[in-house]
Amino acid sequence: MSKVLIIGAGGVGSVAVHKCAQVPEVFTEIHLASRTKSKCDAIAASVLERTGVTVPTYAVDADNVAETVALINKVKPDLLVNLALPYQDLPLMDACLETGVNYLDTANYEPPDEAKFEYKWQWAYRERFEQAGLMALLGSGFDPGVTNVFAAHAMKHHFDEIHVLDIIDCNAGDHGQAFATNFNPEINIREITQRGRYWERGEWVETDPLSWSMSYDFPEGIGPKKCYLMYHEELESLVMHIKGLKRARFWMTFGDQYLTHLRVLEGIGMTSIEPVDFGGQKIQPLQFLKAVLPEPGSLGPLTKGRTCIGNVMKGVKDGREKTLYVYNICSHEAAYEEVGSQAISYTTGVPAMIGAMMMLTGKWAGKGVFHMEQFDPDPFMAALNKHGLPWTEVEL
Repeated sequence: MSKVLIIGAGGVGSVAVHKCAQVPEVFTEIHLASRTKSKCDAIAASVLERTGVTVPTYAVDADNVAETVALINKVKPDLLVNLALPYQDLPLMDACLETGVNYLDTANYEPPDEAKFEYKWQWAYRERFEQAGLMALLGSGFDPGVTNVFAAHAMKHHFDEIHVLDIIDCNAGDHGQAFATNFNPEINIREITQRGRYWERGEWVETDPLSWSMSYDFPEGIGPKKCYLMYHEELESLVMHIKGLKRARFWMTFGDQYLTHLRVLEGIGMTSIEPVDFGGQKIQPLQFLKAVLPEPGSLGPLTKGRTCIGNVMKGVKDGREKTLYVYNICSHEAAYEEVGSQAISYTTGVPAMIGAMMMLTGKWAGKGVFHMEQFDPDPFMAALNKHGLPWTEVEL
């Protein structure tokens, strides 16, 4: 039915390719490209072994628009799925505009030299995509992504207005390493060391990094965990599109051992993105740290336990106040058994596939730049249940 070009051969890219291969009635052809072709080849071999689907692979520098344009013209996909680094969002959007191809990603653009998470750079493409008759879907991962859809689902079926939104992301898994990140270390550490930010009565309020915390008792036996307030990009679009929001916050769990290591690394400058002179060349300490930390893909067979990510929403329906919790729990072991990746990659790669499916089947369509909550949540929510991320909703 459709041909998709996936760019990015990390953990999320691997999951997305495996999941696309499970839906051949939608994804007739799956093509995979990355800077390092050998990573693509390893994923393709796993997909062939598990599903019998052949995935052609290519080398591409996603920072190079001309190179990406040449690949797109060769493959002629119906959709480009960007699962590369956030730094590469804009060059890939440029390539899609030049070739007339629709676009999807899972994380907002971030300048390489500034840890700044904002959609303004991609929102600036809205008019160009509209004029080209193309669609760009931003943030089709879990958070952002599924959490946006959870909010849209709640608005459609449970609330007249949502006044308070708390997105709570818990990784209750254990990989047994002294210090490691579950996805790209450079992106992960940049994200959690920036200042916190939340929405309160019409304005953004900033906090020192990881300075606010709470305990939350997670369901289905996971139990109480300490959660830290962070800024996460889905808040920026949700406060625009969800009716009645007075407060919106994002929380993530971290273990004491992780935070202790992180503070030590911060204290000695290893999380800095400011270049330093070393051996006659300029390097970013954080990029060096990334090189010596465990590769996130290697954590798959080591990680045990579950993730729990969801939205706690307080609002009004028919004049009555109510609180709703919508969440997903995902097993690291089950994810690894199915696609060879841990649950952090799985919970992002599956929604990337579902978002692509929504676009390719025409269930979600438009001209311009869009966020997940702007579309009908029902087909996406149904697909989550069908494709490995079942959700639960409870009134608290």
